[in-house]
Amino acid sequence: MYDWANSAFATSILAAILPVYFASLVPEGGVTVRWGPVSLTTSASGLWAYSISASLFLTALSAPILGALADFSSSKKKFLAGFTYTGAVFSLLLYFVQRGDWFLCLVLFMVANIGFAGSMPFYNAFLPEVAAGQKIDWVSGKGYAFGYLGGGLLLALHVLIITYHEVFGIPDRALSIRISLASVGIWWGIFAVPFFLWVPEPKIRHKKSEDFSYLRYGLTRFFRTLQCFRKYPDLLWFLVAFLIYNDGIQTVIAMAVIFGKTALGLDTGTLIGTLLITQLIALPGALLFARVAQRIQSKGAIMITLLLWIGIVTYAYFLRSALEFWILGGLVGLVLGGSQAISRSLYGQLIPKTRPAEFFGFFTISAKFASIFGPLIFGLMTDLSQNPRTAIISIVLFFVVGIILLNRVDVERGRLQAMEE
Repeated sequence: MYDWANSAFATSILAAILPVYFASLVPEGGVTVRWGPVSLTTSASGLWAYSISASLFLTALSAPILGALADFSSSKKKFLAGFTYTGAVFSLLLYFVQRGDWFLCLVLFMVANIGFAGSMPFYNAFLPEVAAGQKIDWVSGKGYAFGYLGGGLLLALHVLIITYHEVFGIPDRALSIRISLASVGIWWGIFAVPFFLWVPEPKIRHKKSEDFSYLRYGLTRFFRTLQCFRKYPDLLWFLVAFLIYNDGIQTVIAMAVIFGKTALGLDTGTLIGTLLITQLIALPGALLFARVAQRIQSKGAIMITLLLWIGIVTYAYFLRSALEFWILGGLVGLVLGGSQAISRSLYGQLIPKTRPAEFFGFFTISAKFASIFGPLIFGLMTDLSQNPRTAIISIVLFFVVGIILLNRVDVERGRLQAMEE
């Protein structure tokens, strides 16, 4: 149910509605941002990309220390609640963003995105606790499925409200968009409640010395886990490969709609409708690639998804019409769920069985750090070339490098190494 709750943010705010609305707030010639003697003239695409990178950077920077505090005080649920309702409240505040308020929109979005991204390490840390042994893949898969379904249903409702706003008694389109954005905060906050009521958190007592420091402990644990990867080379190669190709996936998700708006000039209905198709196809897509992974193993299934991602991004470079964008959305949905779900499952097979929470925590934190660079490079390429299409070429490199590194992973050897501890 928590996936059902927070996927509303991922679909309607991060990927679909807000990027389009934000692009309409920024002047056509872009804006000039000044920082002391330095100034940068950038477009809506560039601003959006930079805001995502900055919010993820702040989240990843604080995650190790907050994770240590949560572990020692057995308060993962409290930290999860703090980030969840920060994100939900600032999503709700997007209702007040009106024409010309691009800076206010960026600030509210960045804080909401910190709430969304910051909640994930604490949420994922519950997975090994609620799903032991072989059940972990099934529970994780159901989480993705519920997320795609919940986020897709709310996005479908948003499409109806925005497209037929007069039928709902809403006088103009802009107001219907603001109401839709605010509803994400309400949805997220309400449907997260079952998790906080009924998912237990084990209470573990830790002794603290008089000179104990959460900052020192958090950094020490982070580097200790980092050093452990030397004992598990196949795990390390997979992690590096995942961080690179996942950065490409996250960039596609974050920048697809605003690319369609700025490069193709597509209308809001087409953009949001395409994201809805992506969301709905992602559910059976995840199940399809789960079957593929059972037949040819996880690594082979991931390789197939990465080759498909290269084809999809290359196809995006040549897009010219709304129909082609609809087709693109369907193709993305087909591989999106599978590439993410199988990656998390394979990582779970390669980590030491006695410390799953610690390694999953590092996995989440590292993924957030890595996800900074894709949108950042996309924004820089857009500004330097003055053409969003050129930025697409940079995304292909993430998938190519990911395939090269993933090819070095010996899954069977990695599984045996993980069982030795």
